[in-house]
Amino acid sequence: MANTPQAKKRIRRNDARAAVNGARVSRIRNYVKRVETAIEGGDKNAAQAALKDAQPELARGVARGVMHKNTASRKMSRLSKRVAAL
Repeated sequence: MANTPQAKKRIRRNDARAAVNGARVSRIRNYVKRVETAIEGGDKNAAQAALKDAQPELARGVARGVMHKNTASRKMSRLSKRVAAL
């Protein structure tokens, strides 16, 4: 258990940051899921539009530090390939 004021504050800050970062990751997952749903539905126009919306979200996740650069790049690449194959 934290005894010092600094340690107590750090616990509060960590909890707050975890909530914000969790929301960011969830938002990214939702955007990716929209692309995957459009791909499964076979709607190329909707998939392209969803991909166009998802790419900045993935990049923002990298910039905010909630996702590794290569992970986001890999997801973008795989989604792009699947959309192009429609």
